[in-house]
Amino acid sequence: MQETFLQKRLRDLAAIGVVGIFMFPLFWWALTSFKPMSAIFDKDRVVFFDFVPTFVNYAVTLFGKNRGELAIDSGNTFATSGAGAYDSRPTLIDSLIVAIGSTAVTVILATLAAYALSRMQFRGRQGYLNWILSQRFMPPIAIIVPVVFMFHYLGLRDTRTGLIIVDTLINLPIAVLLLKSFFDDVPADVDEAAMIDGATRFQIFWRVVMPMVKGGIAATAVLCFVFSWTEFLLSLFLTNSIRTLPVKITTFVTSTGSEWGFISALGTSAIIPSFIFILLVQKQLVRGLTLGSLKE
Repeated sequence: MQETFLQKRLRDLAAIGVVGIFMFPLFWWALTSFKPMSAIFDKDRVVFFDFVPTFVNYAVTLFGKNRGELAIDSGNTFATSGAGAYDSRPTLIDSLIVAIGSTAVTVILATLAAYALSRMQFRGRQGYLNWILSQRFMPPIAIIVPVVFMFHYLGLRDTRTGLIIVDTLINLPIAVLLLKSFFDDVPADVDEAAMIDGATRFQIFWRVVMPMVKGGIAATAVLCFVFSWTEFLLSLFLTNSIRTLPVKITTFVTSTGSEWGFISALGTSAIIPSFIFILLVQKQLVRGLTLGSLKE
């Protein structure tokens, strides 16, 4: 039955309402990052737009400005101690290196493993798949103590390399399972036809199958990047001087209270790389996420 004009408009309004409900926290988070402290901590009313926007929160967290001098210059009255404690530029660099590095390593290893599991028959294959799946059932907190000791003895604690390795280990099972499903959607007849034409197994993998699942690889890379970018628990226990964004934000909760302006500014900035990554691969991402819905 064809939808009427009224039904279509009601459906659109319902969709906008649902999206609005989920997007409102992000909007409020971004709005808070431009509020002065007097508007954030106004106990008499909820301040929406009736405030003078300030870039103090971004200047302190992203550009390393002295919060005391900015407070005096802008007329704000919040505390003026800790000039460099909120400078998050090293944190952004560390988080980008770790997220991009772990994503690259994870995708390379997962692509090779997923293709082998999809196309090759070997003893213990199903048991190996079940073992990979079981790794996603184990929360990171269950392995945090042995991981910390192992990384300490290997000299990988409080290093970017250590964080890349541990994020790769956490993301690898889900990446293998996702990519295997994408490889399974490519008919095996494609491989056989290429073999008849004289192609080697590696040529089939690289020149024939890989271009057909690039959407799935892009989707997997986006998920791995987001998981690594937002990982908190392992980064907290494995680092001291190096801090990723989630760990850095926890340092803004002090004995005198929570610095919500700085927290919201850094949190809003942390969302931007994920959005950029998704925008760059949006076509491949949509294709990758819908690839499994089409069957021959």
